[in-house]
Amino acid sequence: MQKKEYVLDAAGKTLGRLAVQAAVFLRGKNQIDFLHRLTSQNQVVIFNTDNIKVTGKKLKQKLYRRHSGYPGGLKQESLEELMEKDSRQALWRAIYGMLPKNRTRDKIMKNLKLYKKEI
Repeated sequence: MQKKEYVLDAAGKTLGRLAVQAAVFLRGKNQIDFLHRLTSQNQVVIFNTDNIKVTGKKLKQKLYRRHSGYPGGLKQESLEELMEKDSRQALWRAIYGMLPKNRTRDKIMKNLKLYKKEI
């Protein structure tokens, strides 16, 4: 597989559609020589993550949950709270969820670079 670098501008793009595009580039599914068993070395750079658009009521209604394992240990935050803290984290989680759930996922995610501002 050939190693390529893709640069995407997130300004004005919808969160999910941008995440799909990035996931395809990271896996190398857009290339002719794609094979499921090989890990792609493609680099994806996304900038202007603060300007991502979200449709509908997702900012208030979409919740990210995690549990510590202890009683009363459920932590949850809305997409709006997550975007205020760090917009890169919301995009990172969307792309992470679209990749295959196996041991290559963490290797693929190392090829993703996210920036709040223009480079």
